Amino acid sequence: MKKFLMLYSIPSSVMDEWKKTPADTRKAEEDKMSREIQAWMKGRAKIFTDPGAGLGKTTRITSSGVAAGRNDLVMYAIVQGDSPDAVAKALEGHPHLQIPQSSIDVMELFAMPDQ
Repeated sequence: MKKFLMLYSIPSSVMDEWKKTPADTRKAEEDKMSREIQAWMKGRAKIFTDPGAGLGKTTRITSSGVAAGRNDLVMYAIVQGDSPDAVAKALEGHPHLQIPQSSIDVMELFAMPDQ
């Protein structure tokens, strides 16, 4: 089986709007989403080689130096499957996709040369 990196994204503009939601409402919805994702993943545990984690603030390193950065990435996971299409099919109905304008990118992982 091949390994694939899953990157969960939510546009920064959507996140900015979400942060305007009252804290108690936001927490309830986030807890609900977390439970749904956990249940969804439990039903597909065999495809996950690393269930991943949430991603914190971005630090961007360039040839010009180090600075705070921003992107749309919110979580990652590593899954296994026969092909990108097989992984995509296994990800159908993922609760993350209930979030407006959200997406999940899937990329095959390759060993680095000489490893």
